[in-house]
Amino acid sequence: METTVASTRHAPIPAPRDVLQLLKPITWFPPMWAFMCGAVSSGAGLEGRWWFVAGGVLLAGPLVCGTSQAVNDWFDRHVDAINEPDRPIPSGRIAGRWGLYIAIIGSLISAAVALALGELVFLAALVGLALAWGYSMPPFRFKTSGWTGPLVVGLTYEGLSWFTGATVMLGAMPSSEVLIVLVLYSLGAHGIMTLNDFKAVEGDRATGLKSLPVVMGVEGAAIVACAVMAAAQVVVIALLMGWGYSISASIVGLVLVAQFLAMPKLVGDPAKYAPWYNGVGVTLYVLGMLAAALGLGGYI
Repeated sequence: METTVASTRHAPIPAPRDVLQLLKPITWFPPMWAFMCGAVSSGAGLEGRWWFVAGGVLLAGPLVCGTSQAVNDWFDRHVDAINEPDRPIPSGRIAGRWGLYIAIIGSLISAAVALALGELVFLAALVGLALAWGYSMPPFRFKTSGWTGPLVVGLTYEGLSWFTGATVMLGAMPSSEVLIVLVLYSLGAHGIMTLNDFKAVEGDRATGLKSLPVVMGVEGAAIVACAVMAAAQVVVIALLMGWGYSISASIVGLVLVAQFLAMPKLVGDPAKYAPWYNGVGVTLYVLGMLAAALGLGGYI
């Protein structure tokens, strides 16, 4: 593979559709949703902030998240050759070092947009970009650990995006209550990221990546993922009740009960039902995020 990369260094510019596939638009939703939760949790109005909000959505989704996907695909091109050989890089549609160049260009544009949105947003974006590169790039390669990798992604996709949304709206540091809740939902997202690892068990095992499904087996990893997601929400519910956001806490409680009802199906056959649970259980999880944000923002 390295020989191929070196020999195609002067490869033609990739087609826009292949670049778009490299950036994986389907993955932009979680950080954009978290950004929205952050904006709502701030309690601030949109008056005079529309451009900041639009810039923040662009930053959280297509820019930082899209860049992270390009970084991951570049450093994982050998793994993708096993798991997803039709991806743009292993298929040769994005040849030479264009995958790396796209990741670098995306990082620079992300940093520039973040700087225009304010100092705190800029710092958050730099942390997010650093984690995105460290997740996939040697010698850090956080993704090789089934514990560290999902934690890094959860903190980036959920926590930093939520923080960015609140900061863009306030133009200042969010309240301690908002910071605590966004950290908890970020930690709970570790379980979501573990569920995503089920689709790549074969390639991860072949290339030495120690994801939880590889290390613990699919059933053990599914149990851990469910437990982590549930524990974070239980703490959020308790805190919301203690802070007086009883309606918000009740809604989060209801979506958690619905998740409990869905979890046995996942644990019974994780390899088969992980995609199903990603559609059902994760949707309920992020709806709870919004309910918590609405409470913190004073809307319910």
